[in-house]
Amino acid sequence: MMPSLAQIPFFKEAGIDFARFDRRCAWRRYDERELVIDYEDDSSEVYFILSGEVRVLIRTPAGKEIILADFRAEQFFGELAAIDGEKRTANVTALTRAELCVMPALTFREILFASPVCCDTILRLLASRVRELDSRLAEQTVLDLRHRLYSEILRLSQPRAGHAGERIVSPPPFHHDFAARIGCRREQVSRELSAMAREGLVEKLRGGLVVLKPRVLEARIALARESGD
Repeated sequence: MMPSLAQIPFFKEAGIDFARFDRRCAWRRYDERELVIDYEDDSSEVYFILSGEVRVLIRTPAGKEIILADFRAEQFFGELAAIDGEKRTANVTALTRAELCVMPALTFREILFASPVCCDTILRLLASRVRELDSRLAEQTVLDLRHRLYSEILRLSQPRAGHAGERIVSPPPFHHDFAARIGCRREQVSRELSAMAREGLVEKLRGGLVVLKPRVLEARIALARESGD
């Protein structure tokens, strides 16, 4: 059976003729660690993730990596270049084997103009990403390393099933991944996580990093923001 845009959540209530647009898209598979988009590419396609996971990051001239986001099935990326026609601002690499729907920019824009539902969705998404970037910028400016790590752990975590009041980051990110997210060295992350474990704030299990006292972390972050430390 030929893949269709009808199976992608973004287009669930689009009210469009899927057959008309399906043939314009490409359906591609990527291997783990395969490059999907490179920094400053001239490409402008939008990528919808059917399965797997990708990572968006920036590499500095010195080789340092800054992780911006991880995207999973039912999410998409690449919309900025499709909207403004500028070069890619980040590198995207498959973290796992992934299947993607690759949509030309003109097709993406045509759908947005034709479907108020899709247009509203993309506007809300862009607004949420701007808000998240504002929040991260504030964290980098106001919070020290410890509290930036607290924020990132909470941001990555989900409620832990069967354990009221606890959250979990699953699978647990490598320490160097945390470091690339908050702008520090791996060794600093290791020290802070060890200190958190001694305090009973987190616990590392085979299935993930359990946040035992998320409210304590939230309170400490709030206090740090108020004090400007």
